[in-house]
Amino acid sequence: MRIGIDLGGTKIEGIALANDGVIAARIRVSTPRSYDASVNAIAELVAKIESDVGAKCSVGIGIPGAITPAGIVKNANSTWLNGRPLAKDLEARLGRPVRLMNDANCFAISEAADGAGAGEDVVFGVILGTGVGGGIVVAGRCLEGPNRIAGEWGHNPLPWMSADEFPGAECYCGRRGCIETFLSGPGFEREYAQLSGHAATSAAIVAAASDGDNLAEQMLVRYRDRLARALASLVNVLDPNVIVLGGGMSNLPRLAESVEESLPRYVFSDSVATRVVKNRHGDSSGVRGAAWLWPVPSPEADR
Repeated sequence: MRIGIDLGGTKIEGIALANDGVIAARIRVSTPRSYDASVNAIAELVAKIESDVGAKCSVGIGIPGAITPAGIVKNANSTWLNGRPLAKDLEARLGRPVRLMNDANCFAISEAADGAGAGEDVVFGVILGTGVGGGIVVAGRCLEGPNRIAGEWGHNPLPWMSADEFPGAECYCGRRGCIETFLSGPGFEREYAQLSGHAATSAAIVAAASDGDNLAEQMLVRYRDRLARALASLVNVLDPNVIVLGGGMSNLPRLAESVEESLPRYVFSDSVATRVVKNRHGDSSGVRGAAWLWPVPSPEADR
């Protein structure tokens, strides 16, 4: 039995995952907005899950950032984690080794293992949510890179900007026009508020489009085109077999189908075989991937 923890910007989810991929326990709590409180919340989740399943488990954790070779968190949009030795502090609290990886990498691992990308050689997992990230799995192995930033396409500039898009909004990373500022949920809602003069959630914008609101419909059309442009630049470099969309914004209507149809307009190829699909495991993909950071033990381990 393995525990997976998904440390998100708004919630922390923990599961116990059996060898056969069945979830034996699940708990969700709100994410505290400080470092020490986050460490405490994770430790308490692990203790509660182990109490529920009656076993001590390995622990894998997906985080909204990267871990440097020195074990320090960087590039997290949950900025209170940055510069902190999260793995070391959790190991001290839990009394065992833990494995940490970027949450988008965990998502990609999950979907490549037994999700929408299962059986494919090169899988690019995309997170479209509070932030925009990605993970790359090749032949079952997650690529992190020497800088631990492989798949961080969200902090490249949006390709082929139009005059009304340039230079783009400021990003928390210190630059302007990052893909994340256009394709994240907050970025989508911010632009709608600027154009309409009133705030609305992504779900409300989708509902308004269904009701015939022209601006809301144009926002959806623009979002699909921007995603196609951004993913085309990724396909030109990585040429994956499949792109799996995840995160809250992946629920926009006909997103995967529309983007797959649009890719040939932007990819540097006379034909495009890359599939664009929605995830199979939904909100559970990241936390499942965190659990899969530990190898499957012997068949007797869960008996």
